[in-house]
Amino acid sequence: MTGSLYTRVVLTFLVSVIGGTILSFLATTWIFQDKLNENLQGSLLDFGQDIVRIYETLPLHEAEMFISEMKQLNSYHIRIYKATDQFQSYGELKEQHPFPVTTEQVKKVLDGERVQFNGIDTFFLGLPIKTEMGSKAMFVEPLTSSSTSFLIKFVLTFMICSLIAGSLLILIAAMFLVRPIKKLTEATRLIAAGDFNVKLNIKQKGEIGALARSFEEMMHDLKQLEQMRREFVANVSHEVQSPLTSISGFAIALKQVDLPDDERSDYLDIIITETARMSKISDSLLKLSLLESQSLQMRLATLSLDEQIRQVIVAIQPQWSARNIQFDLDLQPTKITADHDQLNQVWINIFGNAIKFSEDGARISIRIKQNIKNVTIRISDSGIGILPEDQKRIFDRFFKADRSHSQKYEGSGMGLAIVKQIVSLHQGDIRVESEYGRGTTFIVILPITTPTE
Repeated sequence: MTGSLYTRVVLTFLVSVIGGTILSFLATTWIFQDKLNENLQGSLLDFGQDIVRIYETLPLHEAEMFISEMKQLNSYHIRIYKATDQFQSYGELKEQHPFPVTTEQVKKVLDGERVQFNGIDTFFLGLPIKTEMGSKAMFVEPLTSSSTSFLIKFVLTFMICSLIAGSLLILIAAMFLVRPIKKLTEATRLIAAGDFNVKLNIKQKGEIGALARSFEEMMHDLKQLEQMRREFVANVSHEVQSPLTSISGFAIALKQVDLPDDERSDYLDIIITETARMSKISDSLLKLSLLESQSLQMRLATLSLDEQIRQVIVAIQPQWSARNIQFDLDLQPTKITADHDQLNQVWINIFGNAIKFSEDGARISIRIKQNIKNVTIRISDSGIGILPEDQKRIFDRFFKADRSHSQKYEGSGMGLAIVKQIVSLHQGDIRVESEYGRGTTFIVILPITTPTE
């Protein structure tokens, strides 16, 4: 129970308030104690001096009668000593105990000295009185508690009432504070169990509201990631199962003793092709995994981007020359700092897609434009284009935008995902512009100098 947030909030409040109140009380008492006692001493001294003047002005009998009828006796208690053990008192003490006066103090006052005692709960004043019957010692004590004592009682009472009221309020407030936390905890448990359709219904503002909104966004992202994970598993299973089925089928066929040599050779060619296809899928998955984990070290160097693009086009010439595809180049000389091998992979994948989805005899346009910070590369083709709803997902692993042509165009759907990761590692950006049936343009934006971190 003590480990719950609710209990910790309440206990933290109580400890903070009690500690702060005690420290404030001690500091206030220490600061104002002398001032309060000084005020009380002044009023007590004035009253005592008035009594002395009465005794010095009036005859003893009249003075005693006058004093015994004073209304101030409701607030003060007076003791007048004729000797050290004989005194006459004026005023009713009620429940208050009389202050103790020592024989030594009485002697001092009888000898004409003034005696004053200051305490937290006890305060009195001794003054000498000269009468026609000789010297007497008068001791005056306030019947009410001293200002300091009153302040202490007031602060203690106030502290107790504040703690009681504050505790009740914090108990109620903590319930509203902890309730959304409990909802978030329950939602976390459900998400961990695989349920992403959790409704928080937390409408609070401030930090709790911001936390709830962030949690909902995280939940939405996790739901998308889970969907992507399922699609990824399904796509991997599909891409791997197809060549495995072919390899298994033709391997069984090769076991036939009377199989003609030409068919045996064809079957072996198919097995080799499918094996190469699986190897390519495996290599692509491994490369993408390394790129996404950022464990692949960037080997940055200054390179000529226009020259690199020309070299890639020459390297893939067998793909485009056989179909009479032409390249329209507008490549201004550009120097950038990047990883040569990784950028090579970017151009190979993008150019390969442009060739694959273009008609025979088509033209592919490549343009380079440079400003102070970035270089922009536009690769445009006049191929089949991409549907608007597919353009948001073409950089996902295994996603194929040519679903209606899935049998016509080969590919694992990994190429653009690899391109996206490489461009991101270079602190760049890649976008696509396409109109279905009229071609596609990929726009790659790279910094002139790639940050090392």
